[in-house]
Amino acid sequence: MPSLSISLLGALLGLGLVTAAVGQSDAKAPLTRSERCANLSHQFDEALETHATATQVTAAKALQRKGNRYCAAKKQAQGIRMLANALKLLGVAPNDPVQ
Repeated sequence: MPSLSISLLGALLGLGLVTAAVGQSDAKAPLTRSERCANLSHQFDEALETHATATQVTAAKALQRKGNRYCAAKKQAQGIRMLANALKLLGVAPNDPVQ
């Protein structure tokens, strides 16, 4: 009988440790492509304020408009590329999410 209670106690303790480990997970969910589009577009707007004198501003704005259209048309991969290229024309590195 004592061995049954000891094994039951061990099983409960193991179960408690597993649930505690799962509950403490701080992993963030990766960004969706739509969120990435929105983040890059916002970054471009901020960069435009500080880099308004860049030589490629007109081309960068055109790429931003094109990127926003792609993102709105559910073609986020193309939109993300366009927005990243627009930022590069302004001399700004696109913010990459931590994977």
